[in-house]
Amino acid sequence: MKRLTAILFALIALTAIATAQSRLEQHTIKSRVLGVEKTYSVYLPDGYDTSDERYPVLYLLHGAFGSHRSWCRDGGGELPRTADAEIAAGRAAKMIVVMPDASGLGNRRGGKNMGYFNVDGWPYETFFFEEFLPYIDATYRTVAAKEGRAVAGLSMGGGGAVAYAQRHSDTFSACYSTSGLLDHRYRPEGAGDLGVEWLWSVAQYSPVGFLREATSEQIEQLRSVRWMLDCGDDDGLINTNFDFVAEMHRAKVPVEFRVRDGIHNWPFWREALPLILRFSFPKE
Repeated sequence: MKRLTAILFALIALTAIATAQSRLEQHTIKSRVLGVEKTYSVYLPDGYDTSDERYPVLYLLHGAFGSHRSWCRDGGGELPRTADAEIAAGRAAKMIVVMPDASGLGNRRGGKNMGYFNVDGWPYETFFFEEFLPYIDATYRTVAAKEGRAVAGLSMGGGGAVAYAQRHSDTFSACYSTSGLLDHRYRPEGAGDLGVEWLWSVAQYSPVGFLREATSEQIEQLRSVRWMLDCGDDDGLINTNFDFVAEMHRAKVPVEFRVRDGIHNWPFWREALPLILRFSFPKE
């Protein structure tokens, strides 16, 4: 009987996924701060068009050499399908997922203008918080408050998510980093397609460095955010994750950390995506 019940629930969930009227859109925002138009992708859940409900927003950041399409079907991720499945199964709340673009102008979308931080002539973080977030809240039916926002990302985007949640703890209620670049020692000879400016920015905005220099007031603010990290056991960035968790423990800031079998690649990040959705906004 239990097996039959489980099968019935599975069939109901599959039916719900098949009939879900969620959609993925691509739009641009004209930035006064950057002087260009920036593209973003947005996932709107089933029911968005037929209700006046407001939805929490997950800001999902891509990695180096990626774009706003990276978490989508054609980029390596499976965001629409995964979100539909997690919401239909009751493992995650209905949410809007916004995927901004922080790609560069160089080879493989690297180099100049890549990244989530302010550098000379390209104040991306200023754009993100002073233009992009207010635009999203004004354009979509969002829960425009700390409890209605989460931020997550992979690799460079994982580091960006953590740094954003550290320095803007009044903006986000949850932060999830998968395979995050959470620290970096500047090595100009190894810049390559990444770009020297990008390496400088990662070193300057290091989440590990932030914790080591944080004031007691900043530490207290970090405790208002729920933190989750995961990383592959054979990922080259795992030591920066260990360092970050050690600093969080030293500061007595609660953090969840999972080491899973895997390396720095899309199979690992696709497995992380359901966890990101569930952690960001669990079904009540």
